[in-house]
Amino acid sequence: MSSIFQAPKGVSEYLPPRSAAFLAARDTFAAAATRAGYAYLELPVFEDTQLFARGVGESTDVVSKEMYTFEDRGGRSITLRPEFTAGVVRAVLQHSLHRLGELPVKVWAVGPAFRYERAQAGRYRQFYQVDLEAIGSEDPAIDAETIAIAWDFYRSLGLTQLTLNLNSLGCKECRPAYRAVLQDFLRALDLDEATRARIEINPLRVLDDKRPEVRAQVADAPLIIDHLCADCKAHHDQVRGLLADLDIPWTDDPRLVRGLDYYMRTTFEFDHPLLGAQSGIGGGGRYDGLSETIGGPPLPGIGFGLGLDRTVLAMEAEQVPSISSPGVSVYGVPLGEEAERKVFALVTELRRAGISADMSYGSKKLKNAMRGADRSGAAYAVILGERDIAAGSVQLKDLAGGDQFAVPLTEIIDVIKGQLS
Repeated sequence: MSSIFQAPKGVSEYLPPRSAAFLAARDTFAAAATRAGYAYLELPVFEDTQLFARGVGESTDVVSKEMYTFEDRGGRSITLRPEFTAGVVRAVLQHSLHRLGELPVKVWAVGPAFRYERAQAGRYRQFYQVDLEAIGSEDPAIDAETIAIAWDFYRSLGLTQLTLNLNSLGCKECRPAYRAVLQDFLRALDLDEATRARIEINPLRVLDDKRPEVRAQVADAPLIIDHLCADCKAHHDQVRGLLADLDIPWTDDPRLVRGLDYYMRTTFEFDHPLLGAQSGIGGGGRYDGLSETIGGPPLPGIGFGLGLDRTVLAMEAEQVPSISSPGVSVYGVPLGEEAERKVFALVTELRRAGISADMSYGSKKLKNAMRGADRSGAAYAVILGERDIAAGSVQLKDLAGGDQFAVPLTEIIDVIKGQLS
């Protein structure tokens, strides 16, 4: 009989054996970020609501429609994080990481984020991301580095059907003129009241609208790429040149905006064509004004968030060779109460020696215990019965080949080490 309780709607859960793919993606990213000199950062799951309202932007769907916000017992407005970047920048400023060493500050994080959206395949209300940020440098090489880390991460998982979309959103020098041109264009369209209000707050958000009726009307909207200042154009060209040097292909997407207000200059997104409508599996960009927006000093930055849920879906869609749980190397099979105590001690000793091991519990008969050994994925079974105890030995069975031989109990650890090596 199943429990009367179920997980909340829109929550992604990973159970064995599928959880192995999730762990593989997470750990592969951790290794890639560490190799590039990024240090791990553990963040709170909830923050002051105003951090996201100011940092992400009140005109965004994330802030206006999707945040999980509540009042705590102290009367403070608290929000479950809908994304990582604002919290990362807050942590860097609060703990003065930008003053402690050479810039940029390079950090990465992983964990759940929360948005109240219509639950569907690839879009969850609790979803998992890996996040990487480089804070304190305007160098185009940092832009290319972050993109390269994400690209190589996806490729190392075996994903081949991947598209990198790239754009520049300009800066505080050239954005105002483009904003005015875009607003003039949008005001002439037949749009609903809420969208018309958004034109006055942040017109780029209208370009990010996913509704077909809006997308059709903005198809001929002026493009930011045609209004970049000389510095932004040079920056964008350098990023593209560095990606070409790394043999990383990209598609210029002059309509790529992304859904958060803090983006400027380099903006990018990774798409996977086999995921249907929810094809975006990760993305990011530069946010040179975010630090000032949340009360800090001028501090440029760039980073990304990659969806672990959609990465796993992409691995499954491409039928990447199955990643199964590694299981254990040795499985203990005790036959009798005294044998169980000795096997329990032996299994613990194996684990302390760095060898993965498990055992049969509950005094099972040999046949049932060996069935558990087969399911465990172990290379060897250690079988101990009354006769073995009397002889001071243990039976070591090769579960693949079927060979079985006696080994003195005092030597079994060394023998197993030799067999596994």
